[in-house]
Amino acid sequence: FQVFKIEVLMNGRKHFVEKRYSEFHALHKKLKKFIRTPEIPSKHVRNWVPKVLEQRRRGLELYLQTVILENEELPKIFLDFLNVRHLPTLPKAESCGSFDETESEESSKLSHQPVLLFLRDPYVLPKAN
Repeated sequence: FQVFKIEVLMNGRKHFVEKRYSEFHALHKKLKKFIRTPEIPSKHVRNWVPKVLEQRRRGLELYLQTVILENEELPKIFLDFLNVRHLPTLPKAESCGSFDETESEESSKLSHQPVLLFLRDPYVLPKAN
């Protein structure tokens, strides 16, 4: 089976969470009850060739980033999924970095550059009221 290694960068601290596709799918089903969710990559993959696996990895990465970008407040289920205990107050600089695809019993490992997301410009201070 496959495991997706998620790099989470928050407040300059980095940690990794490993999740299987089935865990993403379960998260998606729960999130749909609370927020508008993006599309999740298909559950069924015909062939496990590297190109297809990379498409799934990118799709899941985009899924997480879209949830973060489109929601001012992230549901607790989502934070738990990423193993994040609490959200910082302003400015909200979130990242659900990149994935590394890790295959059991296969030595091929795809490495990816981290992707950072900022919900607000981190260099612009909020206006004082």
